[in-house]
Formats: sequence, C-alpha cells, structure tokens
Amino acid sequence: MSEASQVGPQALPQLYETVERIIDEARRQGATASEVSVSLDQGLSTSVRQGEVETVEFNRDQGFGITLYVGQSKGSASTTGSGAEAIRETVAAALAIARHASEDPYAGLAAPELMASSLPDLDLYHPWDITPEQAIERALQCEAAAFASDPRVRKADGTSLSTHQGCRAYGNSNGFIGGHASTRHSLSCVMIAETDDGQMQRDYDYDVKRIGGELAAPELIGRRAAERTVRRLGARPVPTCDVPVLFSPDLAGGLLGHFMSAISGGNLYRKSSYLEGALGQILFPEWLSLDERPHIPRALGSAAYDSDGLATYGKSFVDNGRLASYVLGTYSGRKLGLPSTANAGGIHNLFVSHGDEDQAALLRRMGRGLLVTELMGHGLNLVTGDYSRGAGGYWVENGEIQFPVQEVTIAGNLRDMCKQIVAIGNDIESRGNIRTGSILVERMTLAGS
Repeated sequence: MSEASQVGPQALPQLYETVERIIDEARRQGATASEVSVSLDQGLSTSVRQGEVETVEFNRDQGFGITLYVGQSKGSASTTGSGAEAIRETVAAALAIARHASEDPYAGLAAPELMASSLPDLDLYHPWDITPEQAIERALQCEAAAFASDPRVRKADGTSLSTHQGCRAYGNSNGFIGGHASTRHSLSCVMIAETDDGQMQRDYDYDVKRIGGELAAPELIGRRAAERTVRRLGARPVPTCDVPVLFSPDLAGGLLGHFMSAISGGNLYRKSSYLEGALGQILFPEWLSLDERPHIPRALGSAAYDSDGLATYGKSFVDNGRLASYVLGTYSGRKLGLPSTANAGGIHNLFVSHGDEDQAALLRRMGRGLLVTELMGHGLNLVTGDYSRGAGGYWVENGEIQFPVQEVTIAGNLRDMCKQIVAIGNDIESRGNIRTGSILVERMTLAGS
C-alpha cells in the first residue's frame, strides 16, 4: 500500500481498531467513560517568489487525543504513538489527571441514544495526483501571470500551492465510532505594486477546493491578485464621518462569524457574550435567516457528526430575523439547561439569505460610503458587542468607486450593525464555512484624517 493510500478511506478500519483498543485499555485501567479522537494527515506545500522556488515541504502526522472520566472528573492526554506501550502510558496519564481534577456535574459523554447511528457519505475525499515539480510549475505560472498583467506589479510576496489529505476518527465508550477521509487543495498569490514615486501596495487572490482540478486556473488567480493590488495604489485616508459601509463577501463572512461566536455555548455560559439570554429575540431584519446545512457533498464545512459523536442536521440559527437557536455542544448545552444542537466543534456550512443584487447594485444603493475590502486587528469586545477595526477599501460617491482608502477605522456595535443590515448581495463567497454575499450596513462611524 502506498503512503498516500494509507491516508485515505483505506486507513479508517485501522484507525477504528486503534480507537477501540484505547477505549478497552481505558476501561481496563479504571476509567468509567472515555472518548478518543484520531487524526492522520499528509500534505505537500510549495511556494515560489520572484521566479525562484522558496519552499517544498512534505508533512505526514498522526495524533491521538484521549479524554477519560472517573465519575464526573475529567482528564485528557495525547500521543503520536499507536503502539501498546504508548497507549498504556497515555491512558495512565489521562487517568492520573482525572483523579486529581475537581468533579464537574456537567462533564461526561452524550447519552448513548443520542449518538449518530448512520453516517452519510459526503464525498469529501479527492486526492490530487500532483508532483512537486507540477506544483512548482503551477505556482510559477500564477506569479508570472501577475507580473505580466501590469508593469506596476513589480514584486512578489509569495505564491503557494498546497495539497492536503487526511483521516479523522472518533469513538467513545457509549458505543459510537465514526470517521471520514477528506482533502483540501489551495493556490494563493500575493503581489506588491509600486508607483514611480515609490508608493507601494500589497494584495492577493486565492482559491480552495476539495478537488484539485476544480481550482481556478493559476493564470486567473495571478491576474486577479495583480488587479486587486494595482487598484490599491493611491490609497489615502478620508475625513471622519458616519456613512454606510459595504463589506466585501470575504469579509462579510467574518462579520457573521463574530455573531456566531456571540451565540456559541462556551461564551454564553461564561457570561462573556452580549447576546446572553437573547434566544427568541429579533436581532436582524425580518428578511434575513442563517441556516446550517452540514451535509452538502464536497463542501468545505460539511460533517456527518460533531465532536461529541452526535449526528449533524440542518437547522436555523436565525429565522426571519429572530434568534432561533444557540450553537451548542453536549457540555455547553448542559451548562445552559438546553439540548445539544450537534455543534460541538463549531458550525458546518452556514448559509445566509440574500437578494438578487450584485455588488455594483449595492454600491448604487449605498450612494456614498465605504466599500471595505481589508480589515486589520481584532477589535471586537464580545461582552459589549463594541466593534472597532482598522480598515481599507474604496470610497464611493454617487454609487461609484472614486478612489482607494487606507488608514481608517470603522466602528459600531455588533448588535446595532446586525439590525442595520440593509441588503446582502448575490456575490456569494464559497471559499469558506460561511456562505454570504456583500453585506451593506446602514451606518457606521468611520474615523479617518
């Protein structure tokens, strides 16, 4: 069996057997319950810069995470070894931690009857038979296309092609065991443009897919990276004002990601979220919904089960503007007195309702304001919802882009921003776990010159 094939679905039976051995060993040593997660990964990453090969890296890793319970006390340990001695020692270490840990009345596995009983095939595994030489050639083609697009593109800041395949398995002493193999392939290009008077700007483009052959052509990614970079030349600040703000799709997903963090069980039971107790409240315009769809074939966020072994399922977190559900795993659900939403480990393919307008139409609707294409810093206070981040983008007048903007800060409160969403475009971003178009917010404070 080749090295590559050992990381595919063929590896799952052996991983399952290892998980079962660990659970048996934990029971033998005195654990009252146990859960085991296993990962096996392999990848190739190449990067070029200025026409020269910068890195070629292979990686192959495996790891076992073991969590054991002695009554309501919990201990965890990990190992990279799968031999009998490594398993015995790691189980013993986890048990020693559990026996010294305080009891937690909310700790423990999900009930056996809640465990996933069947797992759909989500078609996530598509290995890419690409050699290092071919990967380097694609990266060089991408960079060359960027340089050829515009003479003001004078420097490269790195073009990378990566291909990854891996297996995951999870099992516990309540009878669940499951796993899957998956792949992820990406190509990215970062370029630097410069004017004759020495002003420089940096921007990028990228693509990521489950199937390597479905990545955008290297030349297209290179040209888009160059175009984005050149458009940034001449950027300047604008005066402080209160104006509408349009978030580009790749940044709009991050905005909604902040909201999902605010409704996640961990932040709620720690009382560190401004949305504590908000279940059932109207938080968005009534036309807006946020739906999780975890079983989309080949999607980057798809998953058949969560980190507790519960079957994932489609659900609405926001239904016609109303907060319909928190994001809960077994533990956070118990802490809040609510059932798990099968989201231990996070959300899976969040779809955002949107209209029929493209970004150009949203610019016309906005009239005057800021199109944000870059954000810097992590200026969100989740306790209060206060939001303040460095930003770059384009100033808009009369519904049309006038010039690039830099060195400004946009500020607001996330609760207000969500309610003030005017429209969401049809320019859907599909390169991540949150699928949304451009988001137009009615008003934010822009601090500039």
